[in-house]
Amino acid sequence: MNIITHIRGEVMTRKEPTGENLFLAWGYPTAFFLLVEFAALMLWGENWCNWLWAGIPLVGVPLMVYFMSKDYERTHRMTLDQNVILMMWVFVGCACCMGGMVMGFAGVFEQCFFFLLGLLCGMGCFMTGIILKFRPKTVCGIIASVLSAVSLFFQEEWWPWQLLVTAVVVVVSLIIPGHLFKQYVKNFFVK
Repeated sequence: MNIITHIRGEVMTRKEPTGENLFLAWGYPTAFFLLVEFAALMLWGENWCNWLWAGIPLVGVPLMVYFMSKDYERTHRMTLDQNVILMMWVFVGCACCMGGMVMGFAGVFEQCFFFLLGLLCGMGCFMTGIILKFRPKTVCGIIASVLSAVSLFFQEEWWPWQLLVTAVVVVVSLIIPGHLFKQYVKNFFVK
């Protein structure tokens, strides 16, 4: 009887990989580097400040690898939903990095990069919420996509303020739903 109780308890507490920390692993570095870039532009206004965003993948990628390896220690399989979500976010990350580099070299970085970054984060959050059937992510994705359009109003000498708007978009699309989802997963698997 003890063996059955032990195995049942082990199965009930076994946790599938959910990726609950991935939103936070990207949200905090992104918001941090956007705010650092904004502060540097306000203080010094030099062109080198525009490349501080490159710190986002330098911090985000190792955090993502760490949390994903932690998930795979629990189980070595991935569901179709998890695979779709992972590939979607890999695409969003690559699109942001490549888009930033191309727009930087083309000289149109200031006009639309932060709008596109916010829009991609909002759309990714929305799609993740739809796939996982987690309404707070869906709602946050819609709000973030609408807020990203606000950044288009800050052009020319006002363009550094796009960084602040995009930081708010990142908080709405990554950090808030990340914490809500982490709490949801914690409550779901504790019961």
